[in-house]
Formats: sequence, C-alpha cells, structure tokens
Amino acid sequence: MDGDKRTKIRSTTVLLVQKDGSVAMAGDGQVTLGETVIKGNAKKIRRLAGGEILAGFAGATADAFSLLTRFETKLGEFQGQLERAAIELSKDWRTDKYLRHLEALLIVADKKDAFLISGKGDVISSDEGLLSVGSGSMYALAAARALMKHTSLSAKEIAEESLRIAGEICIYTNSDLTVEEL
Repeated sequence: MDGDKRTKIRSTTVLLVQKDGSVAMAGDGQVTLGETVIKGNAKKIRRLAGGEILAGFAGATADAFSLLTRFETKLGEFQGQLERAAIELSKDWRTDKYLRHLEALLIVADKKDAFLISGKGDVISSDEGLLSVGSGSMYALAAARALMKHTSLSAKEIAEESLRIAGEICIYTNSDLTVEEL
C-alpha cells in the first residue's frame, strides 16, 4: 500500500507532569483506525525497572511495544540510568534500518528526570515539568500549563484533569484514563 493511502491507526494522548517532587503520567485508552474506534481501554503507560520508571507511548502500537522492549533492554544495560538508556535508544532508533521506520514516540521518567524520545534522534527534557505525545497532546499540554500556573492541584490531579479536557476536544482521545505516579 502507498503510504498516503494507508489507513492510519491513531492512538493516544499521554501526558507527564512533574510537580512538587511528584511525577504523574496519564494516558487515555482510545485506539482509532481511520474514523473508527477499535479499542477504548488500551493501556499506554507501563512501569519499568521494578516500578521506578514510567514509560508512555503514542503511535503505532506494535512499533511502540518494540521500542518499549528495546528501552527496557537499554535500562538493563545501563543499570537503570534513565538518561543514558534514553540517549542510547535514540541513537539506535536513528541509525538502525529496522528501527528507523517505526512510528511511535516515548515519554520516559523517573523521580528526577523525564524525556521525550523520538525516532529522529531527539531526547527532549522539559524545563517546565510537562511532556506530552499523541493526537491530543497539544490540548493536554495547554490544559496542564494553565493548571500548573493557576491551581494548587497535585501532579496526578493535573495529569487527570488535563487528559479529561483533551478528551473533550480531540476525537482521538477518550476519558478512559490510566494514571501512574512516582
């Protein structure tokens, strides 16, 4: 199939919020094929390294799972060092023939650091404690920025409310949320 004519699987919104020493990651459950919702309760956030690291993904599901597996391997290789594992995965993703074609994004976090990892070799940290990926990510990010500045809500509460707001706006995001906190 030609890449332009292929029906795209659109999935998700994942948001990371770091505030007052807490880290929360929230993801919705919707997976969409073309204009059809094919799953409403997908789990797009995982705990890794004995629960010490959160990983959330957006994009093609099989691609995301391939990347999660590779990231977990990198964590093992580098004794749980989040930044080093993220950089090494990014290098592999950018240079490996197979990985280069994967369509997914990852957000990974521990208690002190968080990174967005892309297939273009990007390892992006946030200065403001917020990272987001997926179809509704800009809506969730905008809501989270406002809530960070104008409320005293916790990281978890901001993540949940921001995803709910994104779900009201983005047709590829629903309100069946998974939230993990460190």
